[in-house]
Amino acid sequence: MDLGTNNCRLLIAKPADDSFVVVDAFSRVVRLGEGLTHSGRLSDQAMDRAVAALSICSDKLRRRHVTLARSVATEACRRASNGAAFIERVRHETGIALDIITAEEEARLAMLGCHILLEPGQGPAMIFDIGGGSTELVLVDTEGSAPQILDWQSVPWGVVSLTESERYDRDDAASRATAYKNMRTRVMDSFSEFRERLPVHADEHKRLLGTSGTVTTLASLHLNLPSYDRNVIDGLIVPSQSMRDISTGLAHMSLDERRELPCVGYERADLVVAGCAILETILDIWPAQRLGVADRGIREGILRSLMAANNANQNGKRQARK
Repeated sequence: MDLGTNNCRLLIAKPADDSFVVVDAFSRVVRLGEGLTHSGRLSDQAMDRAVAALSICSDKLRRRHVTLARSVATEACRRASNGAAFIERVRHETGIALDIITAEEEARLAMLGCHILLEPGQGPAMIFDIGGGSTELVLVDTEGSAPQILDWQSVPWGVVSLTESERYDRDDAASRATAYKNMRTRVMDSFSEFRERLPVHADEHKRLLGTSGTVTTLASLHLNLPSYDRNVIDGLIVPSQSMRDISTGLAHMSLDERRELPCVGYERADLVVAGCAILETILDIWPAQRLGVADRGIREGILRSLMAANNANQNGKRQARK
């Protein structure tokens, strides 16, 4: 289970050889981090929304007789002054023990959950996760049997925190353009040290894979889908220039215009512009010509970690019996 700044997501699965088969899933927009940028606290309304979603997750865990689970909370709970108190409330009301993970662990789990979708190639590859309250960039080496993290960086800008950081007149085109430019500058400045550490690598050989609602939404717009279809989007490779063009177009639309677009709708219309600003900045930092799209991430990374730990435990018991 992954409780993020914007979404609450659950995935229940059974191991199947080296992978898993999904038994049940749940996702709901809870906007846990709404207002956090200015108040430093989780609001009562946001916590109520999250607890309601987590109660549904708790019921699913019981009905499915789950025997091994891990539940994590990310940037909103890391930053909020009342984050620990909220975690205790969740445990008391739902029975779910949330673990507030570090940004490094968040980056590792996201990479572990989606790296299998990286295009084959030589040299390091970049994986990113645009969340609600933070964005992680992970540079990975894919030469061995399992990917190795070479470098990583997390910045406190996600679609919620970046949106709330930039106040502007949404009805004025010039104000929207200025706000978008400011968002991109803010993200680039935060990644400046990481950018300096990156290896020199020809653009035509750069590999890039993104996991987030931003990239899946933009990929849906790239394909002109009438409604979202995970089977089409997960693993899709799209030209980076197309994603830039779509991002720029969305940034210059009014809120009402974005709400009318298929696969954007009411829930994402106000946040997608910040996601576009982050995505375009990532493309500046690591200018790959193609972008891989993953509709998977932290939850899948947790599952793979649980499976690996369980297998190691079972092998240890067999060795002890021998």
